[in-house]
Amino acid sequence: MDSIKHAATQFILTPEYHDLLSIVKGFRNGLVYGAKIRFPHALVMTLLFRRSNFKDMARFVLKATKQHARNLAFFATIYKTLLIVQRRMHGKERPMDSFLAGLVGGYMVFGENNNVNQQIVLYLFSRIMMGLAKLPVKKNVIAEPTQTFPIFASLVWATVMFLFQNERDVLQPSLQASMQYIYIDSNRWNTLKNFLWHNK
Repeated sequence: MDSIKHAATQFILTPEYHDLLSIVKGFRNGLVYGAKIRFPHALVMTLLFRRSNFKDMARFVLKATKQHARNLAFFATIYKTLLIVQRRMHGKERPMDSFLAGLVGGYMVFGENNNVNQQIVLYLFSRIMMGLAKLPVKKNVIAEPTQTFPIFASLVWATVMFLFQNERDVLQPSLQASMQYIYIDSNRWNTLKNFLWHNK
């Protein structure tokens, strides 16, 4: 038994197989991370906003978790594979290799327009916009501005509230549901019970 464990350990640590095993582990880590992130989110959103039987709610949570985990796993596999192929073709990893690998992986895995993909892509979009805003400061192209975040935050909230009140259907369903709960459902009650405890 010890000899089998030793042989397996030696295989995992062998440099020749490192690229292949890094792809396998990327797939595994994508699955695990996707499940860890999506399951509690889907569970909470389902309990808060869905009105159906337990079986349907459980099915929804598991379906969303599976899709999130699967997509991250497949993206990691495609991305890491394309990085390795490009590195072997050119003898080194170039800065644009990650862009090209991400471009192909993003199209293949996240190109379908559905709720899970929208949430993931929009999450990334907001983060990269912040990153791109910081890039000129990092590269010493411009000096770091002061008081930008309060202005940014106020414009974001002003825009989302305007859209929610006047063009609600253009917002994501999950955002609509959250804002409905906070800003509209709080206008309705007829007993102390549904004022303090139950929403309706």
